[in-house]
Amino acid sequence: MRRLFRALVAAALLTVAGCGTGSDWSQPHPTPTPVGSLGAGFTDPASPPTPEGTVTPSPGSWDDVHPSAGYRVVLLHAGTDAPTKALIKGVRDWARAEDVDLREVTADEHDPVPGIVKAMDQHPDLVVSAGNALVDALAVVTASHLDRQFLVVGAELAEPTQNVTAVDWSGASFRGEGLGMSSAYDESSFTEARCAAAIRAGVAAVLNNLTGIVVWLR
Repeated sequence: MRRLFRALVAAALLTVAGCGTGSDWSQPHPTPTPVGSLGAGFTDPASPPTPEGTVTPSPGSWDDVHPSAGYRVVLLHAGTDAPTKALIKGVRDWARAEDVDLREVTADEHDPVPGIVKAMDQHPDLVVSAGNALVDALAVVTASHLDRQFLVVGAELAEPTQNVTAVDWSGASFRGEGLGMSSAYDESSFTEARCAAAIRAGVAAVLNNLTGIVVWLR
């Protein structure tokens, strides 16, 4: 079954490849840099995070980190459930506050691969994923596109590659169909404050090259 899924993914990538947006995003773009620094307690300098590892930053240790001007982000989402809607709002609010160049792609819950490819083809600095329906497809696609940075908010990949960072908390740790969760799923945990912290903490990690890890919020 997994071999068949990979074959279908490969076919979808070939079908969609080459259908670039032709927008200004396809033009040369400076490498994004963080504006501001991580606060004490985001990571332990004496014990830097290992690939696929988990860090538990001190609350607010990401507050002083902002993206540089012109940061290009695609918000990739799938699903109409309450947690996904809360995450979408959190990302939109963050982008507005930080003057981020934000675009959105809505993926089909039952066939998300074309949506993922569409997001990548826009040449963003970062693809932010919201919605559990995207996790299984992202686990396959992201490993073949190491030149693209992904941030999964409110879920995680079971075996992320270095280009996939996730932000989770108690109540939000979906890892894919058939896999156990590190905490009980709780829709009520997707509060406005929690979703806002998730996008800010996750972007702060990515901008500081702390990628391929899980950022666990207290």
